Amino acid sequence: MTATEAPLKLVVSGPVGAGKTTFVQTISETPVVATEAEASEDIGKTHTTVAFDFGTLRLDGQDVHLYGTPGQDRFNFMWEVLCEGALGLVLLVAGDRPEDFAHARNMLDFITSRIPVPFLVGVTRQDQTSVWQPEDVALYFGLPETQVVGLNATCPDQVRRTLATLLELQLVPALRTEHHPSPFIH
Repeated sequence: MTATEAPLKLVVSGPVGAGKTTFVQTISETPVVATEAEASEDIGKTHTTVAFDFGTLRLDGQDVHLYGTPGQDRFNFMWEVLCEGALGLVLLVAGDRPEDFAHARNMLDFITSRIPVPFLVGVTRQDQTSVWQPEDVALYFGLPETQVVGLNATCPDQVRRTLATLLELQLVPALRTEHHPSPFIH
């Protein structure tokens, strides 16, 4: 990386339990910096992200910094802080938790009303039974089906494909150059 070539900044957000930390851990090529604390509320798990998760990867010669946001509303100030300067956002929703979709929609509206950032919705837990499919989530969010993908956040290929889809849809045109048409696909 040259002194003038800044790393690409991408953000992963979504409700508690959607798979944000797992997504970052799955794709990061360096140890993930995580800011987890014991959950002070009944959120269905013992620990939760309180500031951010941070991972890095190098794709086709380009450094990428990947930030995972906290999922609780009381940390919403971090959503805005982390999305500042981001080139793209992946909003994760757990496909087996439709009761969280309204919260995810509110998170997306909160973020995009303050920081206009291109986004893609990722529907996690596609390896489970009885989950919402991406096309149904697209209807719920009022988005084109091409802007919603299904994935298992523990599968590196699916996480990589999610990031590639963000690029292929040209939602993040700044990442596409003559020499790097899609750095997420090898």
